[in-house]
Amino acid sequence: MLKSNLVFLRVSARSSMDFDFDKVTDRRGTSAVKWDKYTGRDMIPMWVADMDFRSAPVIVQALRERVDHGVFGYTDPPPELNDVIVAAVERDYGWQIRHDWLMWLPGLVTGINLVSRAVGDDGDDVVTAIPVYHPFLSGPVHQRRTVTRVPMRLDGTKWTWDLERLEAAITPRTRLLLLCNPHNPVGRVFSRGELTALARIAEKRDLIIASDEIHCGLVLDPDKPHVCIATLGENIAGRTITLMSASKTFNLPGLGCAFAVVPNEELRAHLARSAAGIVPRVTAMGFTATLAAYRDGEEWRRALVDYLRVNRDLVIERISAIDGLTITPVEATYLAWIRADPRLREPADFFERAGVGLYDGRVFGAEGYVRLNFGCPRPMLEQALDRIASALASAPR
Repeated sequence: MLKSNLVFLRVSARSSMDFDFDKVTDRRGTSAVKWDKYTGRDMIPMWVADMDFRSAPVIVQALRERVDHGVFGYTDPPPELNDVIVAAVERDYGWQIRHDWLMWLPGLVTGINLVSRAVGDDGDDVVTAIPVYHPFLSGPVHQRRTVTRVPMRLDGTKWTWDLERLEAAITPRTRLLLLCNPHNPVGRVFSRGELTALARIAEKRDLIIASDEIHCGLVLDPDKPHVCIATLGENIAGRTITLMSASKTFNLPGLGCAFAVVPNEELRAHLARSAAGIVPRVTAMGFTATLAAYRDGEEWRRALVDYLRVNRDLVIERISAIDGLTITPVEATYLAWIRADPRLREPADFFERAGVGLYDGRVFGAEGYVRLNFGCPRPMLEQALDRIASALASAPR
């Protein structure tokens, strides 16, 4: 009774009129990685993938009530949380999962490292497509694996997996395929057909798939629904580890809570053995926020996606009009992938000098690109785009 009445109390939904995404919250001096990198400089930071919005009011309220309880001991996932996750995954993606398939983790990067550690042996190979979220490139190396990078193909304005190059890159020592969907940084929502082609290769070459689906709640194009690759068939589900979290969608990365969905019992047990003694528990605050997000946060999420869609359109319109920059469509996430003219050397440094902190594409395996995070109040975004345009207009050619 104590837990249900005090710790995990349901918070009533708020009207979307309370969701003021235009409000600028000063994060300077809060030890925010994104902002404190530029302490003392006139800089708009748009690099690290967290948003500059306050989280959903229902989550903030749930955390307040948990703090008021005053005891912060070791915490298991509340039983209701498993029920809520199972219901949300079926509601949103048509995937019927079971409670015992869930494995709780203190973060998605931990999950990538854990999977890399658990699948195969020292010196075995992990294959992924570049550009990609940089822990895909560093995590396997930390676990004494080799990473094979397969460049993605740009068909017109669409980034796709190069299936021929992928098959050619797989060796007898390749054990694991790392998939990012929706994709960070290119913003693709891979179609059912594209995922089916990848799944066939994984089956043919007997690969485990680790699918990072952390941005699945941030699909911006209504006609491009997210498809969990594990839903493509029983055999694919049996070789897939799906990584999810509320952290990106609800702006909770600092609270450290994620989960893996692992239908294969043997694989799930092997992951648990690999995690023993190394992977810490999720904190009470992480569980509290995650429960409130999936149970009570849908109205806020929908309002957020609407706001991000307008931000996305503004970024594409403004960047497309700037000579020297090229941008591809963003179907999901709050991240824009921008190509700089080759004459603009060190583009990330160039834009920092203009007062906008972007992520250097080399971190993702692609030189000459920058990643722009538009998960911020629109006045801040407009100011950053003005600085980018002004800097390019005055750049020597």
